[in-house]
Amino acid sequence: MTKGKLSKKDIVKVYINWLMYSLSCQNMERMEAPAFARSMGIVADKLYDDEEDKKNLMKRHTQFFNTEPLIGTIIPGIVLGMEEQKASGEEIPDELINGIKTALMGPFAGIGDSLMAGTLVPILLSIALGLSKDSGSIAGPIFYVVAYLGIMIPTTWFLFKKGYTTGIKSAETVLSGGTKDMLTRAANIVGLIVLGAISAQYVAAKVGLSYTSGDLSIELKPMLDNIFPSLVPLILTIMSWYLLDKKKINIGWVFLIFIIIAAICSVTGILIP
Repeated sequence: MTKGKLSKKDIVKVYINWLMYSLSCQNMERMEAPAFARSMGIVADKLYDDEEDKKNLMKRHTQFFNTEPLIGTIIPGIVLGMEEQKASGEEIPDELINGIKTALMGPFAGIGDSLMAGTLVPILLSIALGLSKDSGSIAGPIFYVVAYLGIMIPTTWFLFKKGYTTGIKSAETVLSGGTKDMLTRAANIVGLIVLGAISAQYVAAKVGLSYTSGDLSIELKPMLDNIFPSLVPLILTIMSWYLLDKKKINIGWVFLIFIIIAAICSVTGILIP
């Protein structure tokens, strides 16, 4: 690959700008395109001397772009490598660069959402909540921040640098041979296990109903626990998923629905915390 116009400092600046601005300057029309344009724009002077070439560089990256920004950081890396090759004289048409971005943003969004938002974050949060649940200790937040950054920064830098140095071949390695599907499937399985564990541990709802006849008193909760432990938290979790995903109800309305359910069940004694 023809390289040489960008220093390591330039590459690091592009990487940091992508991480810092990928979601913070997002908009509904172009999603993460403003961050992509900013990341490439900070090295425009290093890549091109002609002002028209710089303008074309910026135009290429103002088109719609949206992916999971952490695992998807490989895409800006790949594009940066291609832009440097193009600036060095290689015949790389604009359509190829935009086509690569469009083709890769979907697959890496799927991998990233499964691995990061669906698996890593819930696992770290469940550990952090366990550290602070009863004592209110600051150890939980500290653990989460340190663990998250300790995993995220090396991972994203590796992916970005790998994308930059190997170009489109690095994406082909992940997306070919069923690797993507295997990673996504494994992450989904782990994510569901973690979600189930968190629901059972932190959704505080128990059946308060009981049957009394003379000296005989039967509580429903121990019976349900023997048959299906944490059945009520599971039902409430599935209900929230159904309202959000299937019925497309706004999260604010879902909160209101659960507040009403909690008030009614508390007054009637159907559920207890």
